[in-house]
Amino acid sequence: MPREPWTPRLGAIAQPDGTCTFRVWAPFVDHIDLHLTAPQERVIPMQRDVDGTHTITADAPPGTTYLYRLGAVERPDPASRFQPGSVHGPSQVVGRDFDWHDAGWTGISLDETILYELHVGTFTPEGTFDAIITHLDALVELGVTALEIMPVNQFPGARDWGYDGVLPFAVQNSYGGPDGLKRLIDACHARKLAVVLDVVYNHFGPEGNYLREFGPYFTDAYNTPWGTPLNFDGPGSDEVRAYFIENALMWIDEFHVDGLRLDATHAFIDFSARTFLEELAATVHAHADRLGRRVSLIAENDRGDDRLLRPPELGGYGLDAQWSDDLHHVLHTLLTGEHVGYYRDFGLFPQLVKALRLGFVYAGDYSPFRERRHGSFRADLPGRSFVVAAQNHDQVGNRMNGDRLSALVPFEALKLAAGIVLLSPYVPLLFMGEEYGETAPFLYFTSYGDPDLGRAVTQGRRKEFKDHAWEGDAPDPQDEATFLRSRLNHDLRGQSQHRALLDLYTALIRLRKERPALRALDKERAEVIGYERERVIVLHRWHADGDALIAAFNLGEGEVSLALPVPVGTWREALHSADARWMGPGYTPAAWTATDPAALTLPPQSFAVFVREG
Repeated sequence: MPREPWTPRLGAIAQPDGTCTFRVWAPFVDHIDLHLTAPQERVIPMQRDVDGTHTITADAPPGTTYLYRLGAVERPDPASRFQPGSVHGPSQVVGRDFDWHDAGWTGISLDETILYELHVGTFTPEGTFDAIITHLDALVELGVTALEIMPVNQFPGARDWGYDGVLPFAVQNSYGGPDGLKRLIDACHARKLAVVLDVVYNHFGPEGNYLREFGPYFTDAYNTPWGTPLNFDGPGSDEVRAYFIENALMWIDEFHVDGLRLDATHAFIDFSARTFLEELAATVHAHADRLGRRVSLIAENDRGDDRLLRPPELGGYGLDAQWSDDLHHVLHTLLTGEHVGYYRDFGLFPQLVKALRLGFVYAGDYSPFRERRHGSFRADLPGRSFVVAAQNHDQVGNRMNGDRLSALVPFEALKLAAGIVLLSPYVPLLFMGEEYGETAPFLYFTSYGDPDLGRAVTQGRRKEFKDHAWEGDAPDPQDEATFLRSRLNHDLRGQSQHRALLDLYTALIRLRKERPALRALDKERAEVIGYERERVIVLHRWHADGDALIAAFNLGEGEVSLALPVPVGTWREALHSADARWMGPGYTPAAWTATDPAALTLPPQSFAVFVREG
């Protein structure tokens, strides 16, 4: 029996007969006129319900542009699906018809997920969804199984990270609009690539933010680093929650996305008995079940709070996974030697052992940076609960000069970082271009139309870096050159060390997919041993079917020899980062039948992987 189609409640809802139902929740406004601006200009009064919802059905086929007239001002639809001009201009009616080809697609599990994070505007010279499609086959060849796309909702101008959006339902016009995004997702599914979309439910950007004129979407009861927070627990918050939950359902139902990455969930201020995050997770998972699909909710959270990941019956919020910044931070500090800012909390060798063993470092431990205890993670959280990375948009882009790891560490250390992330019992994430050692920075860029706001952003960015003792002048986010410097150079993929690094990433991902011991994100079948004096970590992973693997990582700057406690069996080398095929310095091959501890010599900043035969 076919399921009932999901019908949106807010925005311009196109009807099969060519009419359109316009609906907006605006309790702050006594009367709203619908101003149809093209192709035929008309002004039509809307009807107001007792709860402040304004509704009208009019002849307005897809392509019709419109504004809401609130007394003396006209504003775009808060649930606009498309802004053909800007965040200030008319919204456009969008039809729901699209020729999808993914009827058999049901998504992938987190155990199968290898994420590839990208920014649409800088991934290609064109900066569009359609241009990404031409690179999908290369990503499939690399072995990634899911794209994680930075926010695509409408922001001011044509250059932005996407976290300053103000119209969460509208797909950025300069990227290709809603149909462009659907074409990209359909093309991904044709190649068995899942799509995770980054969404921002914790704040709105400063330009074009008209939502506060419609209703109590914001609250003055609290404050955040981004200003007045959204109202998830005060008067009128039921409708505010419904607005964002409908947004999540739209991405899943209308756009067929396979997951949502929830930006900065630590910035949600919500003292409800049942929080917005709990309601969102329950609603999204129930809808995915009705669709017969897997949909994952992945949080970014700075608190180290395991309640996010626990099921509701155990007092949790029911999210599926979260970014594990702890592993990134300790790996970064050990490879670069940096200890400024939040990196003060990291840099100890045993912390990397703990991060690989548990998925986190801080679980109620004292944080020097925060000057208090931090985190509440427990050891029983499964490996699929954590997304780990050596690089991502935050950790690269929030550096003053947008330095990628390729600009900070030697080539051998890049390979070492890849091995630690991709052989870990967690969900790995690669940041666009990482796989071939992209040299372009990823800088912070904006394109605000308000000159005063643009100057304030530039000055604020420069002050922030001076306060953190960064030397030199920060690039101007408003300067188009800052954006252009951040574009990838895909031609590097075939050149010298870049090609060798790409081949290594490909081999590591292939190994991860082929070996049951690596595919299963099972911390209970993963042993991590740290040799602090030698700066070596040994990772032993095994599977119930007998498959087993040992990886040894030398984080030191000198060659080391040590005896490995190897389980009984015949072991052969599957991969060595110092191999000449990866443009390494060379090494002494090793293979053994384990009865006594096996001797292994590792060159500086290298790793070796051994698999058990039979």
